[in-house]
Amino acid sequence: MNERITLKYDVHCDDFTRAGEASSSVKRKLKLMGVNPDVIRKVAIALYEGEINMVIHSYGGTIEVIISPSVIEMILRDTGPGIKDIELAMQAGYSTAPDNIRSLGFGAGMGLPNIKKYTDDLKIESEMGIGTTLRMLVYIPLEE
Repeated sequence: MNERITLKYDVHCDDFTRAGEASSSVKRKLKLMGVNPDVIRKVAIALYEGEINMVIHSYGGTIEVIISPSVIEMILRDTGPGIKDIELAMQAGYSTAPDNIRSLGFGAGMGLPNIKKYTDDLKIESEMGIGTTLRMLVYIPLEE
């Protein structure tokens, strides 16, 4: 793979029927491209967690995935309430999800910790009342 590919997806608030479509689509694309299965797994987990967080906590947003020979960059931008305390939100088990979301099996407070665990680099920018942007990188190891 010598080219750079950009994929774009829209994510809608409270749309649990379509939640996960972007991460599934990216996973399929990476498989077709012959990307290392460990890289695909990391990307799929991190992207799914981010996508679900957008569905639960935002008013909607976009996902942009840039695939290049050495790195997969995922940029998730949403409009919404923002994250009040990013450090607190990064703690495993911390969640602001309401009870109706928890009753669906979501909102356990593992989204951001899992994203950090499965990415090689994570940057979170959030502005209260405006929204949040996650920039995630997963590096593709050089083939031996």
